[in-house]
Amino acid sequence: MKETIVISPVTRIEGHAKITIDLNEKKEVDQARIHVTQFRGFEKLCEGRPYTEMPALTARTCGICPVSHAIASSKACDNLLAVRPPKAGRNLRRIINLAQIVQSHALNFYHLSSPDFVFGFDANPEDRNIFKLMQTNPEMAKDGINLRAFGQKIIETLGGKRIHPTWIVPGGVSHEISKETKDAILAQIPEAMDIAQKSLKFFVSNLHKFEKEIKSFGNFPSLFMALVSKKGKLEHYDGLLRFVDSEGKIVEDKIDPKDYKDYIGEAVEEDSFLKSPYFKPYGYEKGMYRVGPLARLNVADKCGTSLADEEFERFKNLNNGKPILQTFYYHYARLIEIIYAIERIEELLNEKETLNPQIRAYAQINRNQGVGCSEAPRGTLFHDYKVNNDGIITGVNLIIATGNNNLAMNAGVTQVAKTFVDGNNIKEGALNRVEAVIRCFDPCLSCSTHAQGVYSSIVEIRDHNKELIESIKRG
Repeated sequence: MKETIVISPVTRIEGHAKITIDLNEKKEVDQARIHVTQFRGFEKLCEGRPYTEMPALTARTCGICPVSHAIASSKACDNLLAVRPPKAGRNLRRIINLAQIVQSHALNFYHLSSPDFVFGFDANPEDRNIFKLMQTNPEMAKDGINLRAFGQKIIETLGGKRIHPTWIVPGGVSHEISKETKDAILAQIPEAMDIAQKSLKFFVSNLHKFEKEIKSFGNFPSLFMALVSKKGKLEHYDGLLRFVDSEGKIVEDKIDPKDYKDYIGEAVEEDSFLKSPYFKPYGYEKGMYRVGPLARLNVADKCGTSLADEEFERFKNLNNGKPILQTFYYHYARLIEIIYAIERIEELLNEKETLNPQIRAYAQINRNQGVGCSEAPRGTLFHDYKVNNDGIITGVNLIIATGNNNLAMNAGVTQVAKTFVDGNNIKEGALNRVEAVIRCFDPCLSCSTHAQGVYSSIVEIRDHNKELIESIKRG
């Protein structure tokens, strides 16, 4: 008789999800899947609203990465207006986006994932949390809080508040920054960089403890997608799309993000509100790709800042210059990106043009469709809007960073379950590893659940022995 193991909820991630692991008659793992059990539906509820509301409205999709949505949304609105923000406006948008990446990456590494690195995947579940870390490794916990605060304070200083800032607007940003503000942020750079480098050193020096996890956590061939600059460097705000395969061959390059539908298909499965995007030329079955920190470093030729490039070289040497396939190394890539982001924030603040008071371009609706694309902490983010001539939204399509990884996350939990889960002797540490591969991707599920036409709920009726009698789908 076939059995199913259910892990619900998946812990130490943003949002709500469960994992099912199907066992065969021999109690061996057949397959595993992640099911996202919450629904946001912003694609529908934004219809009928003025385009000017979209950056603030879509930022409410999430409390962790609202800046990323505001950036992609404002870029879509720029496209509707057919304007390009002045250099100062673009620089300031870049700075707040990088601050978002620092605070979000720090949240994943320290608050959600580090308990596994410090206490081990088989440790007592009651100990695998940030509070135990504060008791046993107070300096490390303090570093995590301070690094995240560095990013959050920049968002608050520029945007007016740490969550859901309304400073990023169509055409640029709403107000310039002063020299005093610039100097105040620059003064925090040395401490933030010291913590980032310390974190990287800790992680790399402990990698030898996790050889089994590195080999089996989502270690498979796939495509990788990310934005790169015109010179092929790491890019988070603008740039062109590039796909590479697992051997490092560039499959598609210099794709204007507004043409994303020519390359990305969107599938919907009945058991999840999360879309399943895929590389359209390869079809749904073979078109799995990954996005986010690991993909960005696999896709880019270099970072473009000195300290990050030093570590980038060591990172690339893990696979002799070819793409790194092990999903466990998302953590490594995340730490390199923190260093890069801090260096770029400093560079951008020191550019004379950043203090220019010309920060916003103004226009009326000049196009009826606009696409905005940027790199969120978890990967490539698309906002695609249609408007009428009065600027009222008539259609929205969102491809959220986490959704891009849906196929890879499912492949990852299946691989980890087959490696560690024994249906005859189920151990908690094995199930924790199944959850942990999801944490490598750092999914932000609140952002990403917009699939329409799937069942909104499944009601399961079980007898006194918890045997399933009937499953009713409602939607």
